[in-house]
Amino acid sequence: MKPIRLLGLAFGASILLSTAATAQTIPVAVAGPMTGSESAFGRQMKNGADLAVADINAAGGLLGKNLALQIGDDACDPKQARSVAEKIASSGVPFVAGHFCSSSSIPASEAYADGNVLQITPASTNPLFTERKLTNVLRVCGRDDQQGVVAAQYILKAYAGKNIAILNDKTTYGKGLADEMKKALNAGGMQEKLFESYNKGDKDFNSIVSRLKLANIDLVYVGGYHQEAGLIVRQMRDQGLKTVLMAGDAMNDKEFASITGPAAEGTLFTFGPDPRNKPTAKAIVEKFKAKGIDPEGYTLYTYAAFQIWSQAAAKANSTDTKKVMDIIKAGEWETVLGKLSFDAKGDIKALDYVVYKWDAKGNYAEIEPGKGT
Repeated sequence: MKPIRLLGLAFGASILLSTAATAQTIPVAVAGPMTGSESAFGRQMKNGADLAVADINAAGGLLGKNLALQIGDDACDPKQARSVAEKIASSGVPFVAGHFCSSSSIPASEAYADGNVLQITPASTNPLFTERKLTNVLRVCGRDDQQGVVAAQYILKAYAGKNIAILNDKTTYGKGLADEMKKALNAGGMQEKLFESYNKGDKDFNSIVSRLKLANIDLVYVGGYHQEAGLIVRQMRDQGLKTVLMAGDAMNDKEFASITGPAAEGTLFTFGPDPRNKPTAKAIVEKFKAKGIDPEGYTLYTYAAFQIWSQAAAKANSTDTKKVMDIIKAGEWETVLGKLSFDAKGDIKALDYVVYKWDAKGNYAEIEPGKGT
């Protein structure tokens, strides 16, 4: 039987599984922004989930059954995320890879906890996700109190004596990341000249750009998503500013360069070492490329989430959340990201953010350690 793919839209459309289908398959889900301004990352997650489920099924499935994939769309909206999570939980899904935005993952996790669903987020980096003593949550990515420090360390070395501004989009992710970077920057002895907010979804940043220009800002750090960051870059260049923009992991999609064009050149962001280059991912990357898919950003993180859960469920001989979670936290797991293990909170033990730079052709590459702009 082929996996069933169902799309949750508009605050989570009803997820319907027939009795026959559930008897022959194990339902699993991926949830994220399949629509909306962050849909590029939803596509990454869906791509990772699709291939992971196909590969698991091709290898014989799990516990004698095939996995049947459901797809939930939260559009990075907290209320929609909660609704999607409730419907996923009510349909008997034991595992979900999701969500993308921290502001979605956090409320959704409570619904999953109530519904006994094990949740692994490939992408949500706000520390609060794993700080509430929930026993059903894990993440295969790092945290903002780690990547904020890496960004600050880079700025302290490469921009010593320069003028720095910090912006945020008021979201759980953006404000949280900006605050962590500011804290680390200030602890390192550097004080920003500006710290300002904007609203996610804004299009006109000319007033902010004018303030950056007046303050002679050399680097502006943005806690926010790629759509707004791309517009800020364009509008800075329109006003003649050469100010460098730096941001976090929500910049890791080629869509950023489609917004900025050649103006992307020099833009910086933090992310883990490129998983596409890991020996453990080589065969899977080739599979993606054969399908015409570039497994950038959180594609492989999502694939890894399915690997971990399915390996642990097989070892537990059960999909029960508590049994599977106990085994996950007690073990070390072979994934496309390499070997992963988790602490008691549900965070990965090995963390290694690095800095990337975009070029004028719409590509990005890791900056060598210690190398400036």
